[in-house]
Amino acid sequence: MKVFDERFALAEVFTIARGSRTHADVLRVELVRDGITGQGECVPYARYGETMGSVRAQVEGLAEGVSRAALQEALPAGAARNAVDSTLWDWEAKRAGCRVWDLLGLPAPAPVVTAFTLSLESPEKMEAAARRHAHRPLLKIKLGTPDDMPRLEAVRRGAPETRIIIDANEGWSAEVYADLAPHLLRLGVAMVEQPLPAGADDMLAEIARPLPVCADESCHDRASLPGLRGKYDMVNIKLDKTGGLTEALALRDAARGEGYAVMVGCMVGTSLAMAPAVLVAQGAQIVDLDGPLLLAEDRDPPLHYDASGVHPPLPALWG
Repeated sequence: MKVFDERFALAEVFTIARGSRTHADVLRVELVRDGITGQGECVPYARYGETMGSVRAQVEGLAEGVSRAALQEALPAGAARNAVDSTLWDWEAKRAGCRVWDLLGLPAPAPVVTAFTLSLESPEKMEAAARRHAHRPLLKIKLGTPDDMPRLEAVRRGAPETRIIIDANEGWSAEVYADLAPHLLRLGVAMVEQPLPAGADDMLAEIARPLPVCADESCHDRASLPGLRGKYDMVNIKLDKTGGLTEALALRDAARGEGYAVMVGCMVGTSLAMAPAVLVAQGAQIVDLDGPLLLAEDRDPPLHYDASGVHPPLPALWG
């Protein structure tokens, strides 16, 4: 397998509670075997102790010819396993002359409506951004600071009819969240994502949850599910957390079996990173696969986005 460090410029500076960025750094994995080429992409994430170098080393340390089944034991859940797992699925589909969903015995995926994320800015800038994107059916708002109410009020003014979800990125305390929750309901917020830090979220089981609470940093793979009971109503499935499509589909089924609603999200990556997630997003209550919409440049061919949402990938891209 070959590993490529690649950088894609963002259309605008993207800010969350942890900091800002002007570009997306991704790792692309390429497998050429029996004259067939497969590829996949991951986004190493510092929050989980990953760097471009550490993830590259994990991929390059794999045994030659590793199978997808062996991969699940060879690497932990995370970005490296995701890139390789996605690459192997792509290669297997191309070798078989069919699509990945055919290999999985799943129906052909349909377009899914995706959220569009508004970066954390001043209330004035967030209101202007909300107004520009008020035509979108779902906006995701990055919050997680002591001054969030003016921002949320501003977004609602800018997009009075749009459905809104919030991602606090672990930025609130239990006291802050309990104080904000009634206002979130008043402003028509549909869901709040990871209001408290992972590992310090037990209070969610003890305070009222008047609107659905989604686990992001607290949920990586199926092993995370026991720790979510009584605290969360929804799980956010991201391939860079699960370690690829294989575990993502298993987590989706297990979470639904335990009564959780499903959100499918992403890191800021290209269409190659989103492509396998479109399969996982089928039937999800919330989809947030807007990474390519935040970029100034993308893969060729890219995923297609329109009023119906994000469409399944062309074979030339993935799967």
